[in-house]
Formats: sequence, structure tokens, C-alpha cells
Amino acid sequence: MALLDDVRAEALRRNFSPHTADSYAHWVRRYVLFHQRQHPLELGTDEVRAFLVSLARDEHLSASTRNQALSALRFLYRAVLRIVPDGLEDLERARGVGALPVVLSRGEVARILARMPAAKRLPTQLLYGCGLRLTECLSLRIKDIDTDRRRVHLRHGKGRKDRVTVLPESVIEPLEARIHASLALHERDLEKGAGFVALPGQVGRRSPALALDPRWQWVFPAARHYREARSGELRRHHMHQSVLQRAVRRAVSRSGVRKAATCHTFRHSFATHLVEDGVDLRTVQSLLGHRDLRTTMIYTHVARDRLDRVASPLDRLADFAPEYDTADSEVEP
Repeated sequence: MALLDDVRAEALRRNFSPHTADSYAHWVRRYVLFHQRQHPLELGTDEVRAFLVSLARDEHLSASTRNQALSALRFLYRAVLRIVPDGLEDLERARGVGALPVVLSRGEVARILARMPAAKRLPTQLLYGCGLRLTECLSLRIKDIDTDRRRVHLRHGKGRKDRVTVLPESVIEPLEARIHASLALHERDLEKGAGFVALPGQVGRRSPALALDPRWQWVFPAARHYREARSGELRRHHMHQSVLQRAVRRAVSRSGVRKAATCHTFRHSFATHLVEDGVDLRTVQSLLGHRDLRTTMIYTHVARDRLDRVASPLDRLADFAPEYDTADSEVEP
């Protein structure tokens, strides 16, 4: 569909991430299919509203997901079609439920890491030890790791922003071994006429030779090559998200942790444990790359030190109440 190609091209031209460009094209496609393949020029605000209402009925879609769909359709009309239907800008965004994040205790983190397979443990340690998002971790390049200063440089993260976060001392040795293994794999790929990696848009246009530069190789490369359609280059992508997601899901199950923990839970736990250790919120905000301090403040609501000072009134009843009757204390099935 040419319209989807136009959406992707315009999003990339405006320096949106490839992931955002694909997501916008996905929502435009769903919008067109929802209205029996009518062209968006034949549709208007009422049709956009009807599509968003249909998404709201899907209990599996969060408010942020539905808001992304609205942003994609606004982008379609404003930036691609350059015709904004009356009332489109007045459509309200979906409101989130204000749910608190799932946070692991330090012991639970240790138990899950102990159950991770060796090949997947290091990226999981970085999720927790650096507070990384899943895509940020898996798309790390060798040049982004500064073991001497114990820093990780995140390039073009969420919101197309760069930031720097801490690198745990405990992972430096295995991380150095991982980097050497990636470089050795790159040398073998070069011997086979491969060894290319995808480059960010502007870098790829200005300096295409960097696709073979060892510094631009992935820290966590995928197991297989793929051939890039336009250039014909034999490239290697980074580890796919689903590979680590599956491994974490299995490790959580095997560890006996009864929380609904995912890869992103390690980032929540990183922030919460820093707050518990007394790190000021501005520093935590910088490490996480949050635009608004209010986003970071949510971790003060789940930090242990706030609640540890509060005693439940139930625990004080023993001073006043008689002993319970234990005659009928069996647990019902």
C-alpha cells in the first residue's frame, strides 16, 4: 500500500525512530481496514472517533497504545495528507488507570538472574543494573560501552534523546568477554563477505562505510544473517526482543517469584532501589531519561522506606483483643 510507504517515509524524514514509523504505518493500516479499505481522504473525524472507540473496547489495549493510534492518525492527516478534518485536534487522549509498576525485591532479582541461561544473563543484568529499556539494551553497539569510566551511552533512545547511565562494576568482566566475542564473530563475517550492520538514517547516508566498522557492531548480535533488500548486503541484526522475553519469562517461573515480572520490571526495580538507597530524584530522572520529573516520582510510591515506617493497625490488636478461637481454623479448599 503506497499510503503506508508514505507514512513511513515522512516519519523517517522527520527523524522519528524506525520503530515509531512502523507503528504509525501499522495503525494507519488498521484504520483503513476498519473502514472497509476506504481512503482516509474520504473519511473524517467521526470515522477516527469510531475507530478509537473500537480500540477502547479491546481490554488488552492500554491507554498509551490507544493514544499512539490517535497520534498516528493525526500524523497521517497533518503530515502526509496535509488535510486536517474539523474536530480532529479536539479528540481527547485516553486516560491511563494510574497503575503502580511491578517492582521486584533485591532478593527476587537475584533469584531470577540465577535462573537465567548463561547466554541471556548478561543482557538481563544490564536491564536491572543500568535501568535500560529492552530495545535500548539489545541495540547497544560496542562504541556505546565505556568500561574505563563505567558508563553506558544510550543513543537515540525514547523521544530521540541521548543519555548516559551507570555501568555496574560487577558486569565489566563478562561484558568485555561479550564484546571480544562479538568482534571475533564480526571478523568471521567479514571473511564470508558479510559483516554489515544497519546504521541510523543520517549516519548511514553520510558514512555508509561505518556499516563494516567494528565499533558499530552490536554487543548482542543475532545468531543469523539476513540480506538487506535494497543494498543486497548480508547483515546481522541484534538479538530479537522475543528471545530475551522468553528467557526472562521462563526464569521468573522457575525462580518461584509470584509477581508478573517482565523485562521492563527490571527497569522499574532499578529506579525503585535507587530511591530506597537515597539517590535524589533528579539523578534518577537523568539515568532513566524521563522528560518529566512527575514520571520519576511514581517510584517514591513503591519504595520500601515510605511503607516500612508505617505499622498496620491490625498488628496492634494483639495488645487489646482476646485470643482467637482455633477450633475451626482449617483452611478451606
